[in-house]
Amino acid sequence: MFTYPPRPMTAALLALRDIRLTFGGHPLFEGADLAVREGERLALVGRNGSGKSTLLKVAAGIIEPDGGERFAQPGLTVRYLAQEPDFTGLATTLDHATADLDDPDQRHHARALLHALGLDGTEAADRLSGGEARRCALARALAGDPDILLLDEPTNHLDLPAIEWLERELAASRAAIVLISHDRRFLETLSRRTTWLALGRTRTLDQGFAAFEPWRDAQIEQEADAKHKLDRRITAETEWLRRGVTARRKRNEGRLRRLIALRAERRDRREGPGTVAFARAEGDTSGRLVIEAKGLAKSFDRPVVRDLMLRVARGDRLGIVGPNGSGKTTLVNLLTGGMDPDAGRVRLGANVQMVTLDQRREALEASVTLAEALTEGRDDTVSVGGQARHVVGYMKDFLFTPEQASMPFGALSGGERGRLMLARALARPSNLLVLDEPTNDLDLETLDLLQEMLADYAGTVLLVSHDRDFLDRVVTSTLAAEGDGRWVEYAGGYSDMLAQRGDRPGAAKPRERKATVAPRASQARKGLTFKDKHALATLPARIEALQAELSGLRERLADPGLYARDPKGFDAAAQRLTAAEAEMAAAEDAWLELELRREAAEGP
Repeated sequence: MFTYPPRPMTAALLALRDIRLTFGGHPLFEGADLAVREGERLALVGRNGSGKSTLLKVAAGIIEPDGGERFAQPGLTVRYLAQEPDFTGLATTLDHATADLDDPDQRHHARALLHALGLDGTEAADRLSGGEARRCALARALAGDPDILLLDEPTNHLDLPAIEWLERELAASRAAIVLISHDRRFLETLSRRTTWLALGRTRTLDQGFAAFEPWRDAQIEQEADAKHKLDRRITAETEWLRRGVTARRKRNEGRLRRLIALRAERRDRREGPGTVAFARAEGDTSGRLVIEAKGLAKSFDRPVVRDLMLRVARGDRLGIVGPNGSGKTTLVNLLTGGMDPDAGRVRLGANVQMVTLDQRREALEASVTLAEALTEGRDDTVSVGGQARHVVGYMKDFLFTPEQASMPFGALSGGERGRLMLARALARPSNLLVLDEPTNDLDLETLDLLQEMLADYAGTVLLVSHDRDFLDRVVTSTLAAEGDGRWVEYAGGYSDMLAQRGDRPGAAKPRERKATVAPRASQARKGLTFKDKHALATLPARIEALQAELSGLRERLADPGLYARDPKGFDAAAQRLTAAEAEMAAAEDAWLELELRREAAEGP
């Protein structure tokens, strides 16, 4: 295979400069830039609808912009992963994965990638599930040793094992990578630089996504301050004009022109991102016991649930995780009474009011308008928390404009459909929320606010998700598929589950949980060494000190003027925040491991 001579390390392999593009009379890009260097690990972030996918298509050469320049070094191999792969004219997954590969080694690599992703190459391309289509498209993108990978939501439809496999594969790749993803943990793990697309323009932070959000918030604060100053000037000039009209016949035409210019500036200025305001309708308080399962079993062609004992109490947030096909949705249906078990029984507690948001997003008719979907066809009000609200006001809470009230469901984007289904679910009275992949298609800001809403929710939550960060932030315990119909409950979130299950070096193995008490280590009762005892005694103080340091760093980074006043200090604080968070996680894991060993040694 012909290889091109090495390129200078400092040169951009691919660059977009001053990209301008208009859709439907509205400017999407007004001078967007993007630079991809050799070895790049770039996160491209922004709100749903900001144009991230379109900018990636411009970078891939698929869309021609109205203005600006696209530069690619000669001989460059660029692979683009679309959100919706096109299988037209291809019979099997192997045909798709090798469609434009002539080199035998590359075709062999594509076949190996398919097998690593759980496909054998013979699957019919026109009958693939969402997860299978995504894995096949990934094999095609990764094969062929590309110079640049442009990946648009690569983790969509992937289960946790596949996401973690993809992380390892991308980390080992020599290709420069540009990532669009709503998976915060995925971005934090892989990115080294972050480009933020907002209001048609791009800004770049020379750090990974872990440092992005404090930096972005500082930028927004600075812009809000500038906007406030502009508004104060307009108010002052308007007051002068009002007095002048009534008190003087001669007007200072220079000041009048300045007022007109200021008004034009504000009118033409594209407003910054809004904020989702989640209101929710909470039902009456349920009984203390919400769900009790005893000896629960269900099989189809294989066991899906076997001998499950589980108690869910009021206020619990139970995360349910496992590979695709492990039976997560079936388990939820069993626990909530939507499906009869083959053996065992499920008892729902008193006064349970359940609202479900499933991953299919309630297949509404394409012609149903946004307003009709929220009001369910009843006048123009929505009842939230027992109070009637006008549908347009409620829509604004979820970042919809008044003009979208008459927009049909079929015309909404994936992210808009996700927000609409959340709005419908949260308007219904409940004390039990059942959320099956609620994070699909939601942008990072909306995810943050959904997490806050769930933290404040007074009821109980069952959550099925492949989003590791979301699980860590929301759930109080994690129910994991262990194979052959076995489900084991672990105290804490996804990272806690890994530590207890032994998926990290040195972590303890749990034993299956048959009740609501925390799991203990299923290992020999071995006493702690002097060094272990010393660590167990000193780690709490270390954790407390790190907590105090993290609090101080977050408070410092929240200063809206810090970045403008001291950019180096901001960068140092952001880097230390990332390091301190890692130290905190390591210290907590070490303490948990030692505590589990101590409990195992002392016995029940």
